[in-house]
Amino acid sequence: MSGYILSIDQGTTGTTVLVFDRNGTVCGKAYFEFMQHFPRPGWVEHDPEELWSVTLGAVDEALDNADIGAESIRAIGITNQRETSLMWDRASGEPVGRAIVWQDRRTSAFCDELKAEGLESQWQKKTGLLIDSYFSATKIHWMLNNVDGLRTRAENGEIAFGTIDSWLVWKLSGGSSHVTDYSNASRTMLFNIHELDWDSDILGRLDIPAAILPEVRPSSSVVAETDPTVFLGERIPIAGIAGDQQAALFGQACHREGMVKNTYGTGSFMLMHTGTKPVISKERLLTTIAWKLGDSPVEYALEGSIFVTGAAIQWLRDGLGIIHNASESEDLALSIEDNGDVYFVPALAGLGAPWWDSYARGAIIGLTRGTGKAHIARAALESICYQARDVALAMQREAGIEITELRADGGAVANRFLMQFQADMLNVPVLVPSIPETTALGAAYLAGLAVGFWDSRDEIAERWSLSDRYEPKMAESERDRLYSRWLEAVGLSKGWARD
Repeated sequence: MSGYILSIDQGTTGTTVLVFDRNGTVCGKAYFEFMQHFPRPGWVEHDPEELWSVTLGAVDEALDNADIGAESIRAIGITNQRETSLMWDRASGEPVGRAIVWQDRRTSAFCDELKAEGLESQWQKKTGLLIDSYFSATKIHWMLNNVDGLRTRAENGEIAFGTIDSWLVWKLSGGSSHVTDYSNASRTMLFNIHELDWDSDILGRLDIPAAILPEVRPSSSVVAETDPTVFLGERIPIAGIAGDQQAALFGQACHREGMVKNTYGTGSFMLMHTGTKPVISKERLLTTIAWKLGDSPVEYALEGSIFVTGAAIQWLRDGLGIIHNASESEDLALSIEDNGDVYFVPALAGLGAPWWDSYARGAIIGLTRGTGKAHIARAALESICYQARDVALAMQREAGIEITELRADGGAVANRFLMQFQADMLNVPVLVPSIPETTALGAAYLAGLAVGFWDSRDEIAERWSLSDRYEPKMAESERDRLYSRWLEAVGLSKGWARD
């Protein structure tokens, strides 16, 4: 099949649109950032209409960059920041307010109440998730209870809820399709990953009307068509949807049980493919739906969600002003021989897996008169790798599968210091693919499979190619020493904001 696949990657700090050909080659690309809103400490919001307008602008620029018209696009794939939640009026399409971002911690106290009721074990068995403000469920509860008149409108069937994928499909289809896919549904803390349906008991406890929820569809299937009056004048199949981390797992060709990838973005997310049966974690990892391809069975993954990794480097730039761009962090880290016993625990939005402490706060430990910005930059980069080791060790124990390699993607793979230190911390090779945009690529592959642009997963796996390989070089004694000090630093940051 000739033509191209358009992939929309709607992330936490910006929207990337890529155009792929049948070889999986990027033929056109555009990236636009959007505003981050912080109305109160711990609150993070996005403007849904800005997300839509930024997406349209990025699509236009990517097509111009590829020098093609919309008539050449065979299908659209969408991948998105997960858990971020919004609601809109079904009749007008107007959002009821800003979207509450996955990083937002406003519902932490309510989550504590739910845990005190003894619900966490029961809900984890159903949803694969731990009770945390990270997920959509308590964000929905908060909106229904805090936006004037919203609960009544929701109960009357006037309101639609969605994660960002649902919002984009709604807008692209001119309001004709209210859908999500299995991977995104599994991140709401409302979806039973065994029965593959919204869970009535959880909806009842949170007083969430089922009428607001989208229809759940396979990750690789035609779920809608674009409305030509609002999008490029063409009817184009929307045929692939997946949460960003599941899309990256698919784009990295981690299609077999035991394969592992880690995406280094605003946060970092390590996923291990675990096959067609869910592994319910005992070590505070998440069990998530990886994807569902057409009529094939649902496939699952274990996940460790690390809230702040790349965002720590952004904070060095925007908060402290010690670097002008992210690439400077590598030069600073390499300018010194070691970390000078300085450790940075970047719990700027609490700690994710395996700690799950929403009251943890960022801490920089070990400062002396000899500490400079190079030590802080190096500590920030090292913290990314320590957090990945936290997750990897738990994941190996949980699945009973030894990790033999890590496939890495995301913007930070360009940082060679970071990738080498990651290989050293995990003591396994770190593999960087030749196409680093694996999240968008995964969404494109899912869409292309649904319309016959690609024939099979085997064809997709054959297209995966290596750019860089990092072998571990660090002595075991040094690895253990550094990691032990990291665990001490984490202990000091935990629970800091509880009062």
